[in-house]
Amino acid sequence: MEKRPTEKRKGPSHREVPPVVGLLLGLALMNVLLYLCLHRFFISPQRPALDPSRCPYGYFRVGQMKNCSPWLSCEELRTEVRQLKRVGEGAVKRVFLSEWKERKVALSRLTRLEMKDDFLHGLQMLKSLQSRYVVTLLGFCEDDNTILTEYHPLGSLSNLEETLNLSKYQQVNTWQHRLQLAMEYVSIIDYLHRSPLGTRVMCDSSDLPKTLSQYLLTSNFSIVANDLDALPLVNRSSRTFVKCGHRELHGDFVAPEQLWPYGEDRPFQDEFMPSYDEKIDIWKIPDVSSFLLGHVEGSDMVRFHLFDIHKACKNRIPEERPTAREVLDTYQKVLNSLRDTVMSQTREML
Repeated sequence: MEKRPTEKRKGPSHREVPPVVGLLLGLALMNVLLYLCLHRFFISPQRPALDPSRCPYGYFRVGQMKNCSPWLSCEELRTEVRQLKRVGEGAVKRVFLSEWKERKVALSRLTRLEMKDDFLHGLQMLKSLQSRYVVTLLGFCEDDNTILTEYHPLGSLSNLEETLNLSKYQQVNTWQHRLQLAMEYVSIIDYLHRSPLGTRVMCDSSDLPKTLSQYLLTSNFSIVANDLDALPLVNRSSRTFVKCGHRELHGDFVAPEQLWPYGEDRPFQDEFMPSYDEKIDIWKIPDVSSFLLGHVEGSDMVRFHLFDIHKACKNRIPEERPTAREVLDTYQKVLNSLRDTVMSQTREML
């Protein structure tokens, strides 16, 4: 007689997890991961207080270089740097994409001898202000009127919109990253106003396109000052103030004190033009920041929260405008506030 196998009692094994428990655990894990991703996304990365890539004065390190190297000499610039093509030109310098030891670099050459004083001033500023706020100097040759700096393929800030419209950069085309760019711009102004060389004014800023051309956008979407050919000194103790150029300025981008104050009936004469101080840079911050914020989702919200500080920047009385540090502190508070609001809404959704 055939024996039937004993039927086992149906039911969940002691090793099995009930489906509903597994589902709940999975949902909890997904929520945690989503929260962490959003937390990282909504907090724009800050630049470290100390840049590990910086070297002692007279040395540099770029890219994947492990050690600091001395600034390249005239002989090294002549023999080791291969000029490729021109990528830019201004009143003082022509800039050429070049190659040094299989690295792309930027070689600047003086355009004409009458601009040599400005060229040498820019070189001195580059040498003395090396920091995370300024493009890295690789070498120079005063005999040949050449300067070698780090090459940033994204170019100047003027290219920001064109760059962010590319599909591969869509993930950084957000109000968070754009506000971070504005903060970095103000950080550079603050650094120049409190630099090791005293209070310096960014004079090459007579309109928005000219101002944007003075800064480079790095591959990790930071900003560095690049053109330092016109950084005059303000020294209140010695009553030293500045005038940006010797021509009459027009328009509402420049500060009111930069305009000819005696009306159209009296022709402009440089010797009678009053001088001014670093607060002209503060006047321009709202216009530059508005460009950097663009018109992405959330940018108008940021503008609303920055309205009061930007209104203060546009005070027609220079002494009553905030300092760059005060503007930067306000930007940071706005970023923190908006970040906390978004994170709170995210937690509620989860």
